[in-house]
Amino acid sequence: MNENLILIVYLASAGCFILALKWLSSVPTARRGVIIGIVGMLLAVGGTLLKSEVVEGGFASYQWILVAFVIGSIIGVPMALMPMTAVPQRTALSHSFGALAAALVGTAEYYLQTSDLSHFVMAALGIEVLLGFLTFTASLMAFGKLQEILPTRPITYRGQNVVNISLLAVAVALVIALIVSPGQTYLFPIVMVLSLVFGVLLIIPIGGADMPTVISLLNSYAGLSAAAMGFVLDNRLLIIAGALDGSSGFILSIIMCRAMNRSFTNVLFGAFGQLQVSPAGAAVDRLAHSATAEEAAALLESANSVMIVPGYGMAVAQAQHSVRDLFDVLTKRGVEVTFAIHPVAGRMPGHMNVLLAEADIPYDKLLEMEEANAELPQTDVALVIGANDVTNPAARHDTNSPIYGMPILDVDKAQTVMVIKRSLNPGFAGIENELYFMDKTLMLFGDAKTFTRELVKELLGDRA
Repeated sequence: MNENLILIVYLASAGCFILALKWLSSVPTARRGVIIGIVGMLLAVGGTLLKSEVVEGGFASYQWILVAFVIGSIIGVPMALMPMTAVPQRTALSHSFGALAAALVGTAEYYLQTSDLSHFVMAALGIEVLLGFLTFTASLMAFGKLQEILPTRPITYRGQNVVNISLLAVAVALVIALIVSPGQTYLFPIVMVLSLVFGVLLIIPIGGADMPTVISLLNSYAGLSAAAMGFVLDNRLLIIAGALDGSSGFILSIIMCRAMNRSFTNVLFGAFGQLQVSPAGAAVDRLAHSATAEEAAALLESANSVMIVPGYGMAVAQAQHSVRDLFDVLTKRGVEVTFAIHPVAGRMPGHMNVLLAEADIPYDKLLEMEEANAELPQTDVALVIGANDVTNPAARHDTNSPIYGMPILDVDKAQTVMVIKRSLNPGFAGIENELYFMDKTLMLFGDAKTFTRELVKELLGDRA
């Protein structure tokens, strides 16, 4: 009876996960998706606590579970309190911890059942440990780059791809050797070390511009590791949840690559993001036109339509609430205000959507790239707030540019363009943005939050 109850609970949990994934794919239903996902996880944990091996262990089993719960809470609660602007870093850490948990479970299962492991279970265990440990260190490296503890530029050396692929090939070969003969316990620590090292080497040549794709790809790896763990533990719910996580992360990575006109191999091995130095004297006659907050506010006030293009600069300055104030002021004055969302703006998929949702920007004002590009030629003012590479016209015509062919937001087709940015420094792709030097572009130099607040004050007539 107890086992039947657990199966019913697991089935309900799996249904919750599927619904969560469906609802999270749409902005209006995303909140509902989060709630149903939490319910699904609570059911999964509750069902696991009812399993016979846990119940029969008595107080000792629940004691260790409680210890793990306390340690997890000590780590998890501060992570949950991180600011919304740090969502990419928090996501990378979550992938790291999840993958480490899967890898450690696989390690424990290997040493506990070495003599009883079938070839199939050993294959699943090998995949679990290999993906788990490499995702652990890769996600930590991604966190370091996102937090700017590590350099965001690619770190490369001659023959790097050969070294990385050779390292992975050796690790896979050792896993195959263990599948053939699980009793070769001396090989297992070598697989662990090689996986950990490969995770580090996988990320260091990847530039900051590719972080959205890397985050979704690591999400896929963590999910596949969990699915493999489900086969090792004979847990159907883990298989379902891991497969959902792995496949959705992989599909999202494909979407991200298409949004950048890139391939997986180019992202992982192309060292995209190296700073390009312009030829001497190339920028001598390229002057950017700047404007004050008062001048910019006058243009916004006289416009019939304004499209705001947010980017990572808005996230760094935590300017989303100031942007909401600007939206409210302009809307009250009869200006049609919309937001253009590029799929890879920021440092993780949906980064801008998360920030604007936190500021309660109406969902129907958020335009996807194709819809925004259709509207931009008729837009009076395009206000770019901290977005860089995703607005660079070089992607359309400069065949020598590393972002050539990447779909961009056509902000240069608006009647007037204004860009809030601290300086003319390149973005993550490491190249100049041609948009900044166009005659129709006005640079509004300053911190995104501070300058947006100044715009609001000017529009309200507060010039004190």
